[in-house]
Order: sequence, then structure tokens, then C-alpha cells
Amino acid sequence: MEYRKFDTTFLIRLDPGEEICEQLLALAEKEGIQLARISGLGAVNSLTVGVFDTQTKEYHANTFEGPYEIVSLTGTLTTKDGAPYLHTHFAAGDAKGHVVGGHLNRAVISATAEIVLNLIPGTVGRKFSEEIGLNLFDFQ
Repeated sequence: MEYRKFDTTFLIRLDPGEEICEQLLALAEKEGIQLARISGLGAVNSLTVGVFDTQTKEYHANTFEGPYEIVSLTGTLTTKDGAPYLHTHFAAGDAKGHVVGGHLNRAVISATAEIVLNLIPGTVGRKFSEEIGLNLFDFQ
């Protein structure tokens, strides 16, 4: 990973073999980032995305292998229990134009990724909601 900071924006380049979530969390830890918006594009060769079932309160993960173009990477970076917390959604298209997506669990770069991380002044934590079954924004 290489990156450069411009005022309140980080431009990030990920290289082959790097995993998106790991790298973003490492950057947040290194730079002390507590609140940010994430967007990006690029190419991956392995990804795992999930869908949350609101009835069972369980994630159903799907793993895909092969060449995929990132159609959309979007999300937020907050904190939970004092540590960086990543919540991203991801869509990727294959050679036939079929797109898969969901909550991003893991994606390994095949060529490159270009990610923009916009800092937001302030702090927002996360708190688990028994009712919903997810870690929600905690504005306390």
C-alpha cells in the first residue's frame, strides 16, 4: 500500500496480493483515523461478500474467485471499543458483466485499487444492537 494525504483526504493505492480490509484498518491505526468515508475501484481476484438476514440475524457469505473489476467500494470507517471499525459494501463484475456484491468481508487485489478516504471531523463509535443484530452508529 502506498498513500498520500491531501488536507482531509487520503489517496490510497493497493497492490497485487494486498487485502482491502486489512490495509484500510492498518492505515486507520497508523494515522489515528477515527471517522471517514470510503470509496474506491480497481481489480480483485478473490472476494468474499455477505448479506445480513434480518430474520435470523446471521450473515450469509459468498466467496468468488477469478478476475473481477471493482464496480463499487463504499463505506465508513468509525471506531468500536477504541479500535478502527470498517463497514464497507462491495460490488464487482466478471468478464461476462455479471455483478456480485454485498457487505465486504475480504477482497484480494489482482492489479491495483484506487481508494479515496475522506476524513470527517469528529468521532462516531459503534454499539451492538440486540434488536437489529448489528453494530450501529453510536452517537453518545
